[in-house]
Amino acid sequence: MKNNIKTKLSIIGLLLAILIILPYEFLWGKLFPYSPVKLGFTKYEFSNVVIYAQKGSENYNYKSIDSLIPAVEKFHKLHFIQKPEILFFRDANSYYQRTITKARFCSYPNGTLVVSPWAVRESFNGKISMDIYLRHELSHTLLYQHMGFITTYFIYPRWLLEGIAVYSSNQMGTSWYPSKKDTYEYIRQGSFLPPAYFNTKKEDDVKLNVKYKTAFAYSEFGCIVDYLITNYGKEIFMEYMMRLLDCYHPEKVFKDVYRIDFSTCINNFKKYVKEHN
Repeated sequence: MKNNIKTKLSIIGLLLAILIILPYEFLWGKLFPYSPVKLGFTKYEFSNVVIYAQKGSENYNYKSIDSLIPAVEKFHKLHFIQKPEILFFRDANSYYQRTITKARFCSYPNGTLVVSPWAVRESFNGKISMDIYLRHELSHTLLYQHMGFITTYFIYPRWLLEGIAVYSSNQMGTSWYPSKKDTYEYIRQGSFLPPAYFNTKKEDDVKLNVKYKTAFAYSEFGCIVDYLITNYGKEIFMEYMMRLLDCYHPEKVFKDVYRIDFSTCINNFKKYVKEHN
């Protein structure tokens, strides 16, 4: 009897803790991008996008972001199921408190995109292009909206998500991302990150003689997408991309579409790089 009472009290205590913690996390914590209530943020709704700007954040031409959506949809041959929401933050502390990232930008599977305050400042001083970065992240957001939970978190190749985003936003050769020519040169010199190693423990074991490892990897993946489109055509690539949105065996999809194993294709890509500038 006493054990049953203790168990019930423990369950009640756990439920009370959840009821207290969850609202805090949604309003002021790491779950904020998922919250339907954006306390301290001003809402700007446009035809294609919804912007939330934290009070005190640097002014930005939010309306200009609305015009990026059609180009993102056109490349992917998909439409946003719902308007993406973009959150602009006032300061680093608030950004770290209410997001799960320390990167300049981050796309969430629910369609929310967060923008750090230093990204805005860097765009003002010409260090980065806000349009390019937003198109990159909107590529993720658009694809997320067309994936199921399991595909989003466990199945869709992470290298491909980045490769599509880099290629579609013309990011290679901007900021610290090496151009296609420079990426090819790095690969010819022996630097290459196997796509399957990306975002795994194996990635740390790969020695890359490059200035910015992540930027190089993104450009490398963009070059692989470019290779597939150049050598097999965009229509076939789009078929590959679309079929992956609802599948559990990415390598089988690749072989079905391209009639070649993915590993063989990567070897062919590396040979291609050695023969082309």
